[in-house]
Amino acid sequence: MKILITAAGSYGDVAPYTGVGAGLREAGHEVTLATHDTYAPLVRAAGLSFRRLPADPRAARPDPGRAPAPAPNGKRDLMRKAAAFIQELGGGIAEAATEDTELLLLSTTTAPLGRHLAEALDIPSLDLALQPNAPTGDFAPVIGGGRSLGRWGNRAMGHLSLRVIDRLYAGAVRDLRTRLGLPPATPRTVRRRAEAANQRVLYGFSELLVPRPKDWRSGLDIVGNWWPWQAPDAQLPSAVEDFIAAGPPPVFLGFGSMAAGDGARLSTLAVRALRRAKVRGILQSGWAGLTADTAPGAHPDILTVGEVPHALLFPRMSAVVHHCGAGTAAAGLRAGVPTVPVPVTADQPFWAARLAALGAATAPIPFKDLANVPTDAADRSDNHSDEPDERAVARLAEAITRATTDPAHRERAAEAARRLATEDGTAEVAAAVARLA
Repeated sequence: MKILITAAGSYGDVAPYTGVGAGLREAGHEVTLATHDTYAPLVRAAGLSFRRLPADPRAARPDPGRAPAPAPNGKRDLMRKAAAFIQELGGGIAEAATEDTELLLLSTTTAPLGRHLAEALDIPSLDLALQPNAPTGDFAPVIGGGRSLGRWGNRAMGHLSLRVIDRLYAGAVRDLRTRLGLPPATPRTVRRRAEAANQRVLYGFSELLVPRPKDWRSGLDIVGNWWPWQAPDAQLPSAVEDFIAAGPPPVFLGFGSMAAGDGARLSTLAVRALRRAKVRGILQSGWAGLTADTAPGAHPDILTVGEVPHALLFPRMSAVVHHCGAGTAAAGLRAGVPTVPVPVTADQPFWAARLAALGAATAPIPFKDLANVPTDAADRSDNHSDEPDERAVARLAEAITRATTDPAHRERAAEAARRLATEDGTAEVAAAVARLA
C-alpha cells in the first residue's frame, strides 16, 4: 500500500513514527511521513519519503540565552496558543496526501484533522496514539496530571477532555472541510461516528505501565512501544564513549524540549546536584541549553552533549533524570536503569507517577519545585536569578543518590527492560495494516 503517516509536535511526538514507517517499508509498503522540516533528515535516514507540515514548534524555540518566557496567562491563553498551532497545522494537512495515497496513519495530534482528509479521499485511516486518551474509570485524563477522581469522576473528566479537544480543533476542521469540499461537520460528530463504528486505535506504549482498562470499547488496543528508527551501525560519538569509559557509569540529566530560556540556572542546579550526590554526569543541552560550562568551577566529571540517541546512551548510565515525556520514560525503562522523574507539563506527571508506582523510579519531583520560574514579565526582569535554590539542589541530589544506590530501583527497572524486550509494537501495526490491505 501507499501509506501516509502524519505526525506533528516535538521530537517525542514524531520520532516513534520513523520506527513504525521503517517497519512498514520492510514489510513491502511505500511509506511517506508528513511532519515538520526539522525532522526531514530523521525521516529520510529511516528510508521514508518526507512531506512537509507547517507549524514547526522549533521555529518558535526561545533563545536559550534569554530569560524564561512568561507562562501562559491562564487556561484561555493556553487554549488560544494551542488553537493557533492547530489552525496552521490544518492548512498543511490538506496538502499532505496525494491522490494515490491508500491509507492514512494518524498521530494523536493529527488524528482530529486527518480523519477529514481520509473522508475526502475515501480511504481508510488508523489512529496510532502515544497516550491513553480514551475515557476510562481507571485513571483521570493524562493531561490533567493523573490524580484520580474516582471511577465516575475519571470517566466524566475523560469525556470532558474530549469535548475540550473538539473545541480546540473546531475552527481548523471547519476550514479544512471547506477546503476539501466536504459538507459541514463538527469534530465531535466525526469522532463519535468513528467510535460508533468501533474504529480501531492502536496505542504505542506497554501494558506494563498502563494495563488496558476493562471499560474501554472494543478496538482500542495497547500494542507496545514504537521506538525511533536507528541505523544498525549507529554508535555514540567518540567523545561520549571516552567519557563513559573514563570512570563509573554517569547519571544522565536532560529536559528535552522543556524549560527553554532557563538554561543558566538549571545548569548550575544540575551541576551542584550531581557533585553533591558524588556521581559523574552527562547533561543533554536540549531546548534549555544545559551546559556544565556556565556553572562556576571546573567540572571534569560532567560532560555536555547535544542530540544523542537515548537507545545508545541510556543503557550506559547508572540513572536518568528527565521530564518524563512518553518516549523518554519508555526509553529509560527499555535501558533497565532507574529514573528520577522531573515532570514539567501535559502528560509528563502521568508517566512519572507510573514509573514510580512500578518501582523503577524515585518519587517524582515536579519541575516547578526545582525551577521557581517567574510567571510575569516584571518578576522575570527584576527578581529572576540564575542562582538555584539550595533546597532544590539538595532535593535533586538526594533523589539521584537514591536512584543510584537503592538496588530495588535497579532491579525493578531491569525487570521492566526484560518485559519490554518481548514486545514488538511495530509488528502489531504492520499486522493491522495487512488486515486493512
